[in-house]
Amino acid sequence: MIKAVIVDDEPKAIQGLSWELTNFSNDIEIIETFSEPEDAIAYLNLNTPDCLFLDIQMPTMDGFQFLGKLTNTDFAIVITTAYDEYAIKALKHEAIDYLLKPVDSDDLQDTIQKIKKYNSRVSNSSKFEEVLVSFNEKYDKKKITINTDGKLIFLDIDDILFVESDGNYSTIVTTKPQKIVITKKLKEVDAILPEHYFFRIHNSYIINLNKIKEFIKSEGYVVMESNHKIPVARQRKSDFLKKL
Repeated sequence: MIKAVIVDDEPKAIQGLSWELTNFSNDIEIIETFSEPEDAIAYLNLNTPDCLFLDIQMPTMDGFQFLGKLTNTDFAIVITTAYDEYAIKALKHEAIDYLLKPVDSDDLQDTIQKIKKYNSRVSNSSKFEEVLVSFNEKYDKKKITINTDGKLIFLDIDDILFVESDGNYSTIVTTKPQKIVITKKLKEVDAILPEHYFFRIHNSYIINLNKIKEFIKSEGYVVMESNHKIPVARQRKSDFLKKL
């Protein structure tokens, strides 16, 4: 069963598409509908349906602006529009298909088949990703797996200098030099880093203990091999000294 979400600023359009979907297919379950784009964004950034049916013309923001505000797009996207001119632009925005209003039953069946194929590919890709992560964790204890920008990075812990918090994001600074931005809070990154090598020295920083060049006690900061100065939180100083 395909779990679908509908976003359209017109309640009647939502009702019409819901009727089309439920009457022309036994494969779709509509789990949520939204007429307010902001409400839909909040929901989709926390939940992952199988498919999103998205109206492209809405007064507060158009469908393309809507997609740009999503942090999670791991689902099939189908654009719904009364205007054929949006079709090419829609497909360039990673939509798997578009439906012209009013929806034709044959077009809808074709779209459902595309959704099924998309979800099948995503499922197989996820399984392969799980195998890669599992293999890395089991056989290579000196690497961590980072999922970012649609790819897996197998990062050698010796290459990590420190990790800096940026709200809901974290930036991993490496010896390359390289900065890797990931959608994880610092406490989530801290959980996957081996504590034997890393220490959360401040609310905003985790450092690689092997990459410290100096500890300036009088001023309360460490100097990393890259010459970055990282502050030592007063309440963490005692535990930090025990680690050294």
